[in-house]
Amino acid sequence: MTVVSIKEVAQHAGVSPGTVSNVLNRPEKVAAATRDRVQASIRELGFVRHGSASSLRAGHSRTIGLSVIDIGNPFFTDVASGVEDVASERGYAVILSNSAGDPGKESRNLLTLAEHRVRGVLITPAAEDTSRLDRLRDRGIRVVMVDHPSDRSDRCSVAVNDVAGGALAVSHLLTGGCDRVAYVSGPLTIRQCLDRKLGAHRALIRAGRDPEMVEVVTPAMTARAGQQAAEELLAAGLPDAIFCANDLLALGMLRALLQAGVRVPDDVSLIGYDGIDLAFASPVSLSTIKQPMQQLGRTAAELLLDECDNPGSHDHQQIMFQPELTVRESTR
Repeated sequence: MTVVSIKEVAQHAGVSPGTVSNVLNRPEKVAAATRDRVQASIRELGFVRHGSASSLRAGHSRTIGLSVIDIGNPFFTDVASGVEDVASERGYAVILSNSAGDPGKESRNLLTLAEHRVRGVLITPAAEDTSRLDRLRDRGIRVVMVDHPSDRSDRCSVAVNDVAGGALAVSHLLTGGCDRVAYVSGPLTIRQCLDRKLGAHRALIRAGRDPEMVEVVTPAMTARAGQQAAEELLAAGLPDAIFCANDLLALGMLRALLQAGVRVPDDVSLIGYDGIDLAFASPVSLSTIKQPMQQLGRTAAELLLDECDNPGSHDHQQIMFQPELTVRESTR
C-alpha cells in the first residue's frame, strides 16, 4: 500500500507543505478557501497523518481527555456522546477516563492524559478541591469543568442548577399530597448530592414544612445501592414519598419496593434525577428531574476546543443550565 506524503498533498492542492501542516495542526491560521482546497486533496488522495510524529512536532495532539466519576452511569454516557459528536466534527479524538470518584485515581488518569499530549481536558472532578487542575494549565493543557460549576473567572464550566432541581422534585411530591419525604443519595461529599438535598430543604421550608427529611446515604449511586436503601426504609417504616438523587438509585428502589408488594405511587411516590432512557422503560415509568445531558457534553466540548484553537480571543464562560420536571407514573 502506497503511503501519501504531505508533499504530495501540497502538490495536488497547489500549496506549500507548510500550508498543509498548518491545515492539519493550526487550521485557524489558514484562509478558509485554502483550507477547503487542502482538505479536499487530503480526502481525494487518502492522506493519513502520522499522529505520534505530529504530536511530537506540535507539542500536543488532536485529542482531548474526558474524565468522569462514574462511567457506569448512563448520565455520563450521554454526556460523553455529546462531547464525541463535537470533537469528531472538529477533527479531534476523545480519550475517556473514569475516576470512580477517587481523587487519587483521577490524578493518575490526568497524568496519563498529559503524557498523551492532549490539547485539553473536560472533567467532572472527584473532589471539591480543584487546585490540582492548575498543574494541567501549567503544562499548556486547557481545562473545562463538566457538571460542576467553577467559581473562577479564568476557567470555563458547564453545569446544571441542582439546587433548583432538588426543589423541583420535592415541590412536585408535596403538590401530590405527600407529607413525609425521604432523600436517598450517594455521599454528600459529592457536590450534586449536597446541592439536590439543599434544594429539597428549600422546597419544604417554602411549603411551611419541617425541612428535616428521612435520609439514606449510600456508598454508591447505583441500582444495587438503591435496592439496599429500599430495604433500610422498609425496615424502618416507609415515608409516603422518596426523592432519589439519581435515576439509577430510583430504579433500584422501585424494583425493591415492587418486590415487597408496595404500590407505587399509591403507597409511595418516587422520583429520580437525570432523565436517563431507562427511567421511561421501567415497570412503573419513573418521574424524574431531567438534565440536558448531551447538551452539557456538546457545550463543554465547544468551549474547550474554542479555547484550544483561539486562546487569544477566547472568553471564559460559566454556563448554568436549568433542569426540568418530567412527570410519569411513579408520582401522584
